[in-house]
Amino acid sequence: MHTSPRATLPTLIASTARHWRRAVDRRLEPFGLSEATWLPLIRLARAPAPMRQKELALSLSLDGSSVVRLLDSLEGAGLVERRGEGTDRRAKAIVLTEAGRSLASRVEEVSAAMRDEALAGLTEEEIAAAHRVMTQIMAWLADPEVQAA
Repeated sequence: MHTSPRATLPTLIASTARHWRRAVDRRLEPFGLSEATWLPLIRLARAPAPMRQKELALSLSLDGSSVVRLLDSLEGAGLVERRGEGTDRRAKAIVLTEAGRSLASRVEEVSAAMRDEALAGLTEEEIAAAHRVMTQIMAWLADPEVQAA
């Protein structure tokens, strides 16, 4: 059995990501949100310009039909609006409503508090080293040649 840090790092990364998402989800339950709903709000709030459906789908690593259902749900809840000319909803800009901006701001506050708690026992140097390592791994994994292999 492989128990070296090199052998167990990929499992640790995946497990940490799952636990992190679950912890944020638990903290956001009082707002009626899960990752499926809070993450798109954050992506839209952080975007420098209104996003289109395809851009949002790419940023969330979702297919188009999943994003349509998600946007329909968020629009029904009064959190986003589709704006633009024509009848093709895919071509319209997705804009947060005032309620959506307010909720996205609250999500940012809750997730920042959780992040600060989770990282409280680490020095800035340890956080910077972990960031460098994760950035390097992510860049390698995102390389199209790696994905094609």
